[in-house]
Amino acid sequence: ILTSRWGWHNIGKQSFPDSQTGAPVGTREVVSVVERPVSASSGPATGPSLLQRLTRAATPADGVPGIALLAGPANVIMQLSHPAVGYGVKESRVESGRIDRHPIKRARTTFTYLAVATRGNAEQQKAYRKAVTQAHAQVTSTEESPVKYNALDPELQRWVAACLYKGGVDVRRMFSGEMDDETADQHYRDSMALGTMLQMRPENWPADRPAFDKYWDEQLEKIHIDDTIREFLYPIAVARLRGLQLPRPLQHMNESIARLITTGFLPQRFRDEMKLEWNSSKQREFDALMTAIKLGTSVAPSFVRNFPFNMLLHDVNWRMRTGRPLV
Repeated sequence: ILTSRWGWHNIGKQSFPDSQTGAPVGTREVVSVVERPVSASSGPATGPSLLQRLTRAATPADGVPGIALLAGPANVIMQLSHPAVGYGVKESRVESGRIDRHPIKRARTTFTYLAVATRGNAEQQKAYRKAVTQAHAQVTSTEESPVKYNALDPELQRWVAACLYKGGVDVRRMFSGEMDDETADQHYRDSMALGTMLQMRPENWPADRPAFDKYWDEQLEKIHIDDTIREFLYPIAVARLRGLQLPRPLQHMNESIARLITTGFLPQRFRDEMKLEWNSSKQREFDALMTAIKLGTSVAPSFVRNFPFNMLLHDVNWRMRTGRPLV
């Protein structure tokens, strides 16, 4: 049975056995990872499985794995579901930062921002803040814009930071396992830098994870993706690159897989706004694909699993040293 509401999205029910006889005695709701509140805890941190002990697979202590790149398009959709952010990005006059024309470069700068904000030193953060602020200063609405926006608005920056944090939690839960409360709280405090590295003040970040869930639910009431922004976002959702056209069967297969991945990483509220179909069958396909990807990455060397995040700060240092643009 598929039921949904903005806070939770149940993807079905599973029987569980009687502890004595093993016979099924009831059912419990199965809730997809992306619908779980960030304050929800499953108790102690997930311990290492046999596979993890044999292969040194990822754990929450390792941070965000490189496979998080798969969730990038979904996170862009979440961010741009705020009308001011959506039109700010679509109408941006910063040519080099336009995601529709330079998606790979935009992905690099976004993930570099994540790395610098959470792991960078003071010098790196100062340089990146200056570069991003200079770019954001050019992103303001005009008289013709359907909504008013300013990329230096701390409230818009809080929303973007919230989307990045929420997406990061989902990826950690999906690929690295559950965090214990102490680790989750520390991760939440660290994630405040996603906003405070720019113009958001520390007191504007929700006080704790339950407060974040309250803020998140309030914002879900306000998001809206109109036809213009939906048309802008759809090529991103299906990994359709401008100027690149594969043979028709390959193009169809690539877009189908990309759409499944993007939609799977989206909470239902955003799927509804994008008019992306989802059901329990698609959820099973998504879960199976993520399990296969997790298995494949678990046997890879750690430097491969952590790429490109393990190289981004080195890239920042190189750009700073050689005078190349950071964004």
